[in-house]
Amino acid sequence: MAAQSKPSRVDDAYVRLKSEILNNRMPPGFQAPEPEIALRLGMSRTPVREALIRLATEGLVELVPRRGMRVLPISPADMREIYQLLTVLEPEAAAVIAERKPHHDELATLTAASADMERALDAGDLDAWAAADDRFHRGLLAMHHNRRLRAFVENLLDQAHRARMLTLRLRDLPRRSTKEHHDILTYIAAGEAEKARAVFKAHRMRAASELLAILEKARLTQL
Repeated sequence: MAAQSKPSRVDDAYVRLKSEILNNRMPPGFQAPEPEIALRLGMSRTPVREALIRLATEGLVELVPRRGMRVLPISPADMREIYQLLTVLEPEAAAVIAERKPHHDELATLTAASADMERALDAGDLDAWAAADDRFHRGLLAMHHNRRLRAFVENLLDQAHRARMLTLRLRDLPRRSTKEHHDILTYIAAGEAEKARAVFKAHRMRAASELLAILEKARLTQL
């Protein structure tokens, strides 16, 4: 039983810490020793330590000797590289999925996420909008059959999510983004691979430009 419970505790610590980091409840620069983190989670230090090692390999935290961990800052240079990769990989994934013209049941997650984005926007609930947007991107990725691609892009999405949440209220209302998601879904459902790829690429390039402009402005303000 002990051998089975340990991975469960580590996974629990990992999921909870990751959520704290991605949603900026542990913001960039946050630093705490392992005992404090363990107390915060209500568990022992061992699973917390193993969870932190996993998060460090994903580029979300750094382990500081005798000081615990520090949440890594959001670097404009890092975000530029991440969005360059997303701009290549996600549109290609959308095109591959569109080529097989998936059944509408396969698209249920994307359809629901797109509808939730529209409802959240109408209600002015940006947090709900961001959650639906995240479900759309991860739902689309889950439809791709390449496991390595899914794992790699999931890691990029995790790192990009922090920056998006920090800048969410510093941008215009995401009406254009909501429409672009709807268009991507429409083209995938219709089997229009090239159009799905083109709209997704334009969507990522525009989003990157907006986000990087805000991050660069914030960086210069802090100099």
